[in-house]
Amino acid sequence: MRFERIREFFRRFYRYRSLRLTPEGTRFLLLTLAVGMAALNTGNNLLYLLLAMMLSLIVMSGILSEQCLRHLVIRRVIPDNMFANRPATVTLAVANRQPRLPSFSLRVLDIVEGKAVDRGIHILHLPAGASVSQSYPVLFTRRGRHRIDGVKIQTRFPFGLFIKSANLFLISDLVVYPELRPLPESLVHDLAVLGYDQALSKRGPGIGLYNLREYQHGDDSRTIHWKTTARQSRLIVRETETEDLRQVTLALPTAVPGGHAPEGFERAVSLTASLAAHFHQQGFAVRLLVGAQGVPHGVGEPHLYRMLHVLALCEPVPAWQSDAAALDGLRALGDRTARGELTIVVMSWQDPAVEAACRGASRLVPAWETR
Repeated sequence: MRFERIREFFRRFYRYRSLRLTPEGTRFLLLTLAVGMAALNTGNNLLYLLLAMMLSLIVMSGILSEQCLRHLVIRRVIPDNMFANRPATVTLAVANRQPRLPSFSLRVLDIVEGKAVDRGIHILHLPAGASVSQSYPVLFTRRGRHRIDGVKIQTRFPFGLFIKSANLFLISDLVVYPELRPLPESLVHDLAVLGYDQALSKRGPGIGLYNLREYQHGDDSRTIHWKTTARQSRLIVRETETEDLRQVTLALPTAVPGGHAPEGFERAVSLTASLAAHFHQQGFAVRLLVGAQGVPHGVGEPHLYRMLHVLALCEPVPAWQSDAAALDGLRALGDRTARGELTIVVMSWQDPAVEAACRGASRLVPAWETR
């Protein structure tokens, strides 16, 4: 039983620790071996003394390097919103929790998919009880989920004979939003015309004048228009026009007919995300329909990032596996268009079934024409 515990301890220790010789360390070990063989062959006491000193340096190197890696606490700070093909800044904060001893010559690497990735983070001296933060840029070329599994800390201290490494679990799960690209000027112009044509003037709270009418019992006295009241010798109240909150529905079919490459779908996802950002900036209440999954109308940055999150995780499905509810949602766009809402369908590829279902939409935007 005791032997099993010892073996388990060493197994766990070597799982989180690794030791690698440097070129200098290799030469030093060969020199130590040569001195040891010479001491055995000649029996010279000076050679034995030199051998003992060289062996002690190796032992000291292992002890001091281990001391540098103990009681280190690392925290990773990642931006809340990251986009594909757009650099983002990640910060690593390294703290030395040892009460007295400092750490020297630290190198911090990220572990991604089991491989160490050098971010260029080097810390020459970290005093006891101190902490330091260093930032580095990251760039993800594809949308979706990404994971950073942990960090690897390396040190060559004190003599540069070995590179000692410690693996720390610091898992960070990321959702990278689709790439936002500039919309073609012709498309922006067409969308502006469509949005203006379908904007409706309605009575409601606001600052613009909608109508003047005679006072009725229960009306707020603060809405009385005194100039008109004095001119007509009867109480006249002022009705305001509701703030212009135009609505738009963006639809992205996810059914993939056979023989189509995934690049077309990725272009459509990026275009849909760019349209969502565009209408968000224009003050529209945006609704998103991705396959059978929908995000209701909303405004503000939290709502925009919610839509981008859905777009980041969406995947194409074969046409024979597509849900009938997805086509029903596309057919319902005609009713929304008739009620004055702007409805836009982003097409990844030509699909007669989808085009027939979207016949009532305000606009079909082919993604392959907006490269």
